[in-house]
Amino acid sequence: MTKTKSPYALGGRTWAAVLIFGLFGQIAWVIENMYFNVFLYNTISGDTAMIAAMVSASAVTATVTTLVMGALSDRIGKRKALIVVGYLLWGLSVGAFAFLSVENVGKLFPAAQAAHAAAIAVVVMDCVMTFFGSTANDAAFNAWVTDVTVPQNRGRVETVLAVLPLVAMLVVFGALDGMTQSGNWSTFFLVVGGLTLLGGILGIFFLKEPAAVRRSDESYFANIVYGLRPSVIRANPALYISLAALAIYSMSQQVYMPYLIIYIQRFLGITDYVILLGGVLILSSVVSVLMGKTVDKHGKLRCLTPAAVVGFIGLVLMYLARAQWFVFVAGVVMLGGGMVVSACCQGLIRDHTPEGKAGLFQGIRILFQVLIPMVTGPFIGVAVIRNTGMTYEELGTVKQVPTAEIFLAAAIVLVLLVVPVRLLKKREAAERSVK
Repeated sequence: MTKTKSPYALGGRTWAAVLIFGLFGQIAWVIENMYFNVFLYNTISGDTAMIAAMVSASAVTATVTTLVMGALSDRIGKRKALIVVGYLLWGLSVGAFAFLSVENVGKLFPAAQAAHAAAIAVVVMDCVMTFFGSTANDAAFNAWVTDVTVPQNRGRVETVLAVLPLVAMLVVFGALDGMTQSGNWSTFFLVVGGLTLLGGILGIFFLKEPAAVRRSDESYFANIVYGLRPSVIRANPALYISLAALAIYSMSQQVYMPYLIIYIQRFLGITDYVILLGGVLILSSVVSVLMGKTVDKHGKLRCLTPAAVVGFIGLVLMYLARAQWFVFVAGVVMLGGGMVVSACCQGLIRDHTPEGKAGLFQGIRILFQVLIPMVTGPFIGVAVIRNTGMTYEELGTVKQVPTAEIFLAAAIVLVLLVVPVRLLKKREAAERSVK
């Protein structure tokens, strides 16, 4: 007896494009979200406030870029060109970090100012890299995913996409982290830049322009501000409530994520953390992928609350964990639950995005997923770190040490998720009663 193919199944070429751009893009984002912080902390400045400033500047750049380039994508009715060219330039900009150091910057500035100038240069280059990355990934690729999927298969696609950041971390930790620990940052950035560049090249052959995309006839400026219009917000309340849910989860994550590797190295004293993190990432990813069918079967909103509870428990366990085995268990619970929360929120957002308007809403999505969380979460983390007062001195520089309280603060932020979830459930119940 032959098995009937689902009418909602995605083709192999589409899945290949999802995996190529999803994975290679996430590898580049891992470098920005985690390793730029470590690069800045270890080689240039030990001030965690500088890390928070870099994260926030990058978030602003990402939001503005996605608003502008997402609108451009809908305006010209094209996704592929922006994705391919964006990934190529993204790779080049990541590779450029190989040449950024206090020594090189010192050739242009007095020695006393070289470290500060180098720190500023890192922030500026991070914003340049973010512009290309947000154009390719946040604006064009995410709109493309919305275009080629439907509500019946988005749960599975979103759980795969939610896993890719952790798979990317696993690739980076397993294959490349040794370069950073030995101080070989130049090779590290060149390899990651090359992988991102390769993603753009492969996109030429695997990526197809979605048939659903139509060129927008509205003015370019009108498209940029489309998602900010009060009338659009009133017409799509479920979309904006779903975005608020994503913002809360992302804010919770940003309280600890920029400082995670530094926390493991300096607070827990685990210098050989590759196997530990690799195991956490593999098991968390498996859990998330297995949950994809459950999310599609029972619904994203119904699965969101249990996943958030699991994520909350994981954060509390991370606050308590000191031994490596305890950190492993806590990490799996925290990241496994968090990935399912992210997948549910992202799926709800795509479900409530008006058809044919995906590009117009990518900037708004980044506003909630990146800007709001990244200009709040890291500074909550900084406040917690400074309040604990734990520091150490290295080569005459006093450096702050992230402490376990960042996970407790993240758990408190995550509790706020109950508000948008209740609002969405009320709307869903009201819609069922009308039917």
